Amino acid sequence: MKKTICTLAMATIMAGTMITGCQYSKSKVEKAKENVKEAKDEMVRAKEDLNIVINDSIQQFKKESEEKINAIEKSIAEFKVKIANEKGDVKDEYEKKLAILEQKNKELKKKLEDYKEDGQDNWSKFKREFKHDMDELGKTFKDLTVDNVK
Repeated sequence: MKKTICTLAMATIMAGTMITGCQYSKSKVEKAKENVKEAKDEMVRAKEDLNIVINDSIQQFKKESEEKINAIEKSIAEFKVKIANEKGDVKDEYEKKLAILEQKNKELKKKLEDYKEDGQDNWSKFKREFKHDMDELGKTFKDLTVDNVK
């Protein structure tokens, strides 16, 4: 009888352990599924936040660039007034150079207006190239307007 009770007790303990173990695994799987769903939701929110930040960055950059383009247009107009009293050859050369600068300025303005938002990598590339072009235009204009008298 003792043997039967021990065997019955052992069988009960083993059955209880197995049932408890299976339920524990089932709860772990459910918890893992829940964690994956939460992670996916967080990823979606993070992408949305990133898109908002990128769009804000694009709008800010466009605004600043438009202000720079308008400032260059204004400076070109002021320089045209300044050279109006120059003599023939000097005036002609300045006007040719100014025409080239005006054309580059218009091209940059169009390039900025035509930019379509299509991802962070393309935005970074566009921004870097556009800044370079703007800096070159500004430098060229500055070199034109500086008197090279020694």
